[in-house]
Amino acid sequence: VSAARHDATFGFSAVFDAGASQEAVFEGSGMRQLVELAIDGFSCTVFAFGQTGSGKTYTLMGPLAQSETRPAAPGLLGLMQRSFACLLEQSRSRSSDLALSASYLEIYNEQVRDLLSPGPPCALPLRWSKTRGFYVENQLSVDFESLEAIADLLLQAGSQRRRTSAHALNGHSSRSHALLTIHVRSRA
Repeated sequence: VSAARHDATFGFSAVFDAGASQEAVFEGSGMRQLVELAIDGFSCTVFAFGQTGSGKTYTLMGPLAQSETRPAAPGLLGLMQRSFACLLEQSRSRSSDLALSASYLEIYNEQVRDLLSPGPPCALPLRWSKTRGFYVENQLSVDFESLEAIADLLLQAGSQRRRTSAHALNGHSSRSHALLTIHVRSRA
């Protein structure tokens, strides 16, 4: 990238073209390795960044029109569903006694909202403590043990509560930033 005042070079671990399958992105981006590291106790982060309409939501979640009666074709599942399936598969294959839970937040106009909490959405305070670090007060965390449970709860219920609107580049654009957190804890 060249600008009037300075030049910058950016490096990438992987680049995928528009024809790449969801499976190729999952395997090629290192998502499987991140899931394995999470099970081993490491904190892992996946960050999706890009222009409106570039495919972030589709890559992460697959087709938006998914439900129990109309599931997405397996080849179209997004990184989130594939990560959940991998997490559950790895947990079972390692004979790990893991407790899995999830929380799902959105940040919109400098307000944090819990996408899983029942009732009307309301702003939640961001707090800090010496023992916990930064956290969202009164954030709901939901336990799950199956792919169906986590997919229905997060990808359907939570995602339907996100703020969206149409604009010239995208007819169903999310207007907020979403933060999905999966907690992996040993029961032993």
